[in-house]
Amino acid sequence: MSLEQRLSLVTLGCADQARAKAFYKDAFGWTPFMEMDDIAFFDLGGVVLAVWTHDGLKADSHTDGALGAYRGSALAYNARTEAEVDAIFADLRARGAAILKAPVKAEWGGYSGYIADPDGHAWEIAYNPGWPIGPDGRLQIVKS
Repeated sequence: MSLEQRLSLVTLGCADQARAKAFYKDAFGWTPFMEMDDIAFFDLGGVVLAVWTHDGLKADSHTDGALGAYRGSALAYNARTEAEVDAIFADLRARGAAILKAPVKAEWGGYSGYIADPDGHAWEIAYNPGWPIGPDGRLQIVKS
């Protein structure tokens, strides 16, 4: 049986779950729909973001290991315009987000930069003219 081509949940391990939850609430302005002692869940329009303690995530997944600054992944939020990217960065900077890379014109024709959450998870904030955002907030993928 094949998997359906979709993503349901992204779980980020964090050193301090209360700090991580506060970051997504205060800096991003998101509201968790469910919270427990060591995990919080945010509905991102059909995909759920969970912030969970490293210990909880390691125990649940039966994994262990040291954490590095670069984890080989980044999450992304696509904006509708370059001006919206700039406004988001200004707001996130004012709310204390760590700026990894200020927004710049990208070689692929868009505009993007990166911030980090308190645990170093990279978030790209981007405008991609080839992937417009629909009225429902979802990417509109045009297949050629």
